[in-house]
Amino acid sequence: PAINIHLPCHKHTFTLKKNTKYFLYFFIHLITCIFIIKIGDEMQLVVKDNALINASYTLSLVEQRIVLLAIIEARETQKGVDTETFLEIHAQHYADRFDISVKNAYAMLSEASQALFNRQVTFMMIDEKRNKPEKRVVRWVSGVSYVDGSGIIKLRFAPEIIPLITQLEKNFTSYELSQVASLGLYATRLYELLIAWRSTGKVPEISLDDFRDKMGLASNEYKLMHNFKNRVLEPAIKQINEHTDITATYEQHKQGRTISGFSFKFKQKKVRKGERCEDLIRDPNTPDFFVKMTDAQRHSFANKMSEMPEMGKYSQGTESYQQFAVRIAEMLLEPKKFRELYPCLEKAGFQPTLN
Repeated sequence: PAINIHLPCHKHTFTLKKNTKYFLYFFIHLITCIFIIKIGDEMQLVVKDNALINASYTLSLVEQRIVLLAIIEARETQKGVDTETFLEIHAQHYADRFDISVKNAYAMLSEASQALFNRQVTFMMIDEKRNKPEKRVVRWVSGVSYVDGSGIIKLRFAPEIIPLITQLEKNFTSYELSQVASLGLYATRLYELLIAWRSTGKVPEISLDDFRDKMGLASNEYKLMHNFKNRVLEPAIKQINEHTDITATYEQHKQGRTISGFSFKFKQKKVRKGERCEDLIRDPNTPDFFVKMTDAQRHSFANKMSEMPEMGKYSQGTESYQQFAVRIAEMLLEPKKFRELYPCLEKAGFQPTLN
């Protein structure tokens, strides 16, 4: 006798013999299987098991990027991943890949690495002996450290996580790392969710509760629908359309007068040979007053603006100056926000060069 398991978005069904260690297979396909493949000298692919894309867990944007960079470190140095090895992440590498200053990169990495140590992965499995649902909780990492003044942090993956980033099956969703380099947390999650359906360009209806879980939202975050749309869904769609290789739309579904879920459609952008997607979509000829800034300019002035008292009304809760600066840099990409923030931008020393 065998058990057939079909995972959402997978093109195949896994058949497990009854004497197979069910926990290992289920765990591998429910939580994370992430690795980076380096092709040539330029392209890097993020490859995830589709089950992870449909799973629920909570990591900040910086924490997600730390995981990716740690695996890059393991592959590029050929150190491998084991229970004893600490992987090094350099602030310079983070700054280069995600276009922020080295100083801010180290501050963000130090803070996020400490938070990552306390992050947990929770998943459901079946207790075979009792044939009942069982909830298991494991950590992402078993150790973190940093070297003062070196611009380096170190982390060691937890034993339960290592098989999930080294023992991979055949069918995964993949995308270039550069596609999410300019995205915020929710846009990154949504982009991954969408491209898992790249073959059809359509994502079937996802219930509201399930979608919130996939976005990593706590039960008390953005409970009102207009807040959820304004702070999570619509900014994510906007960022995806501006910074990635696809354009996406969503449709809301209702039960009576209440929104019960969302479905999505998306199309691949046509990019001419030798031309980068971001070169096409970041057009300086925007109606009204808007000045195109380089990424280095955005982040440099955002760092200064994050400490201005008059910017306090834009801050969110307990976010750090570094986190606030990253969000300001994203706001400066939007013409409307650019005009709104321009007095502070000018106060920070920005002098536009208009053609």
